[in-house]
Amino acid sequence: MEASITLKKVGKLINDKTILAGLTFGIEKGSLVAIIGDNEAGKSMLLRVISCLEYQEYGQVFINGLDSKKRRIEILPKISYVSHELDLDPWLTLEENIQFAGMLYDIDTETINTRLTQYARELNLTRYLKKLVKNISPGIIRKGIIIRSLIHDPEILIMDDPTAFMDAESYRQTWDMLLRMKGEKTILYVSQSLKEVEDAHDRILVLEDGKITLDGSLDKLLGGTFEFHQFQIEFENLPDDLFQKLSKLPKVKNASKIGQSIHFYGRERGVFFDVLKNAVSATMKDISVKKLGLQDLMDAKYAKDGIH
Repeated sequence: MEASITLKKVGKLINDKTILAGLTFGIEKGSLVAIIGDNEAGKSMLLRVISCLEYQEYGQVFINGLDSKKRRIEILPKISYVSHELDLDPWLTLEENIQFAGMLYDIDTETINTRLTQYARELNLTRYLKKLVKNISPGIIRKGIIIRSLIHDPEILIMDDPTAFMDAESYRQTWDMLLRMKGEKTILYVSQSLKEVEDAHDRILVLEDGKITLDGSLDKLLGGTFEFHQFQIEFENLPDDLFQKLSKLPKVKNASKIGQSIHFYGRERGVFFDVLKNAVSATMKDISVKKLGLQDLMDAKYAKDGIH
């Protein structure tokens, strides 16, 4: 498929410190891509470079095939960037902030108001439009910022922590709307919430020290660990010889003992019964089972070593 965004050996330095280190990747048109990583990984800077708000020191960024340095004026109307900051004018109403953004892109008033009405309805924001921004909660402001970013109908939406400050209902409304746009718009976003990324992605990029260390869907990134479940069984007493016996069962992976509990991994829930059959002499107190997810991937144990 055709790429909306292409990076070729892109690097960014600040005070001789490498922020982005020779990044090369492409993002397909209409895809939904999430970026995760530590606070100093370079995620926000990557978004700003792609959005033409910062220039890279070396390498090239292409938006719909156009070089971002040479064709910036042509590119800017195709992109919308949502900063992590609550950057609306507090002394204007929510409606005025959004309308002003549309005017900057030379969108006619009727089109602006039609789009504003539609998006405000989808995000349950209509009753806040006439209120001054300084009197509105951060979560509501955040939804207004997302509407502002869509008012000129960009092809590419780039968002830094889009649902920050939102409550559960606003989160749901926002992602319901954004997911309906998937396929029509290319959406690239950074999130601090691994649950959000698990719920909303075609592809995940893991950024570490300015480099892409993992790239793919959650299924692909977890690879062989995706079908694993994590088990914990607590006994009244778990002697070392019983732990050794259980840890050597064929379907038990990466067993460890903590207190009187055995922690282990297995591809099927049935491995739990194999363990119980071999521990009939011990009294069980408690059990827990969970399927591995993105949080496990971000744990260095799984990201680097996997489950053997």
